[in-house]
Amino acid sequence: MTRLPPVESKPGLSLHLLGVACGLAAGAWLGAAEAPTKLVTAGFSPFLISLGMVAGVFVARWTVPMALKGTGYIVRDLRRAPHLIVWAILAGMLWAVANTLTVFAIRDVGLSIAFPLWNANSLVGLFWGWLLFNELRGSTAATRWRVVGGSAAIVAGACLLAYATSHGLARADSGRTTLGILAALGAALLWGTMYIPYRKAYISGMNPLSFVTVFTFGELGTVLSLAIACDGGWPNVVAELVKARPALFWLFLGGFCWVLGDLFQQYAAKYIGISRGIPLSNTNQIWGLAWGALVFGELAGQGVAVRVLVLGGSLVMIAGAAAICSAEAPQSEQLNWKLAADRECMRYALDPDRIAAAMHGKADDLQHTQRRASWEVLILSIAAGCFLWLAIGAKRQPLTMDVLWMSVLVAVTVVFLLVCGFLLWKRTRFS
Repeated sequence: MTRLPPVESKPGLSLHLLGVACGLAAGAWLGAAEAPTKLVTAGFSPFLISLGMVAGVFVARWTVPMALKGTGYIVRDLRRAPHLIVWAILAGMLWAVANTLTVFAIRDVGLSIAFPLWNANSLVGLFWGWLLFNELRGSTAATRWRVVGGSAAIVAGACLLAYATSHGLARADSGRTTLGILAALGAALLWGTMYIPYRKAYISGMNPLSFVTVFTFGELGTVLSLAIACDGGWPNVVAELVKARPALFWLFLGGFCWVLGDLFQQYAAKYIGISRGIPLSNTNQIWGLAWGALVFGELAGQGVAVRVLVLGGSLVMIAGAAAICSAEAPQSEQLNWKLAADRECMRYALDPDRIAAAMHGKADDLQHTQRRASWEVLILSIAAGCFLWLAIGAKRQPLTMDVLWMSVLVAVTVVFLLVCGFLLWKRTRFS
């Protein structure tokens, strides 16, 4: 088997630091995206909640990549590796089922508890990254311990947070609590497996923006099918959507936030692998706790002991994330990554030089040869019109929220977006 040729690294920010920044930004935005799912406690169907969010995801996944790269670029990128279209749709289907399960979990056990359980997906992703894509192979013992230990610490800290907040379940129905826990664990398994198509795409040279554009068809189709099959058929789904009209804006907004978080997560998976990128994005647990506790008051009335446990769990998670941040892949491990990419090149007759350049964040030949289509402005206008139309009819929902804390969390997530978005553009031009 031939090895991929080495590629000179670009000066400036290293790809490891860029991947770490993207992973942390993903955590902030993925945590914010779960806040609208609290509407399930206001009586809306979990399938309706998931469908509303995925509709927003569908709109955002088309418009954001198109705004950044253009449809011509995306189409040509997909044509160079058409076999990945099937993998992208499959990943979207896994995401859709997992996202629906999280809504059930939030309904039955609350946001603060559901988050830690489904964030076990980092361990699932770590296993698949090692087994299928040679991640951590060839690395030093210290590096492996940082990644594995850091991932375990993030999960352990999340479990500690769950234990701290589980006291509020004493009055809950035990049957629903069990179902909520199982739903969260099922989401963890599906989301952990979903990262296989992610990594397969990026060691094949596909741009994350192209991948997520196809990804969304699997999402929307699966969620719509689940809603029709499990929520009383198409007429009932339409009736529920009409009834939920005042709340749809918030669900669309949650879907949009999820897309931004997922894009950062995709770039993290591309540049530092799923064994490092996914645990870092799972710092969304801390953000989910912040939204649940500070904005929605899920920890109101808890004693000092619970608050100490929450602080301890958060510190353990931060320590785990810090360990992963310092676990840069050595040259010996990166060689094994190249061998995994070489396998894809041989299997699907891909250009190894182009793949190597893409893995090093270099702009490819499509970057400068594609002109923007005038009708892209129309699509962006339609997308903006959808959000504007929903915003006009939006009403405040019967949820107790702390507006001050909500404003603080929104401001911080926007800072993550601006800083990490600029770093991605400057270092890779969103390649």
